[in-house]
Amino acid sequence: MSVKLKNTEVLIIGASASGLMCAIEAGRRGRRVIVLDHANKAGKKILMSGGGRCNFTNTDIDASNFISHNPHFCKSALSRYTQWDFIAMVKEHHIAYHERELGKLFCDDSARDILDMLLDECEKANVRISLGCTIQNVEKDDDGSFITVTSSGRYRSAALVIASGGLSIPRMCASPLGYQIAEQFDHHIWPTTAGLVPLTLQKHDKEKFEPLSGISVESDVSNERMVFNKENILFTHRGLSGPAILQISSYWQPGESIEIDLLPSINIEDYLKARQSEQPNTRLKTFLAEFLPRRLVSAWFEDELIDKPLQELSQRRIGDIADQLHRWKIKPNGTEGYRTAEVTLGGIDCDELSSKTMESKKVPGLYFIGEVIDVTGWLGGYNFQWAWSSGWCAGRVV
Repeated sequence: MSVKLKNTEVLIIGASASGLMCAIEAGRRGRRVIVLDHANKAGKKILMSGGGRCNFTNTDIDASNFISHNPHFCKSALSRYTQWDFIAMVKEHHIAYHERELGKLFCDDSARDILDMLLDECEKANVRISLGCTIQNVEKDDDGSFITVTSSGRYRSAALVIASGGLSIPRMCASPLGYQIAEQFDHHIWPTTAGLVPLTLQKHDKEKFEPLSGISVESDVSNERMVFNKENILFTHRGLSGPAILQISSYWQPGESIEIDLLPSINIEDYLKARQSEQPNTRLKTFLAEFLPRRLVSAWFEDELIDKPLQELSQRRIGDIADQLHRWKIKPNGTEGYRTAEVTLGGIDCDELSSKTMESKKVPGLYFIGEVIDVTGWLGGYNFQWAWSSGWCAGRVV
């Protein structure tokens, strides 16, 4: 006995940030919209983001804040639905928010406010959301419509939108489904890797720095291709984390070293020379403890050196000390992988999608939005803005 087809105009796979945004915009246009997700809750990543307060966008959004094999692809969507458009929606719902460093916007209370706003807008737009629904098969019918077979029935839709996200944070029900559907319809997938992810250290470095676990230091972190200025690094029992490390991780390749300036706001060599002249009997560890945590100072230099009074340091030794603090080079062993990654680098080739609508150039009626596409933002609300913008663009036309 055949299962009756449920007909809808727009079927969206993924109750994600981008999926909900697309559903809202399509529903506002009077389209019949159904959103399916295999998770038991909509917007799980929204709820856990920003320490539970959701860094929902950034005041300074530019294409240069995104990584892609096609760096121009994101420009159209980001210019058509901007951070100010999303902020206007937040204000309409009277959600209190605040700005933190580098333009990051967070809810005052809870990420739940953003999710509730999206679900409220979905309800107003008559969007149906079905959770705990596993996708089993997707086919394109002879009439151009899509037949999607799921654990809760079979759906026919004129438009199919894939908003299933990437592979990051598996406990949030991450899935490769979007890439599988793209491959099924002959789309090129750029290799995927974990992005915005803590770095692990080589065995000898891990043993040396593990006692510093919990220490956070403002730093400049760079490699040959990128530099992130004055953001914190965090020592962990596995390696290095914190905003600066997460940022550089998206530009790091295995086998490469990164360079860290632990004192980006001062020239420690000049300070050292001045103090040596003014207070020659000050011990080096006492002096350095004015700028860095004592545990870090002890791990960085041998006791014999840091116990010396400044007057015993040669100009060459002072230069060496400055080098070790301003130009610390370290070669990570790897990353912590998708388990703790905030995003997935790589994904569906942008060249095969319309930058204006997110529609496949190969398969009419098939759309890809959000993290599943080869567009990855920096830490700081950029990935959510990509979700809002790409979802909105697809929602305008599906």
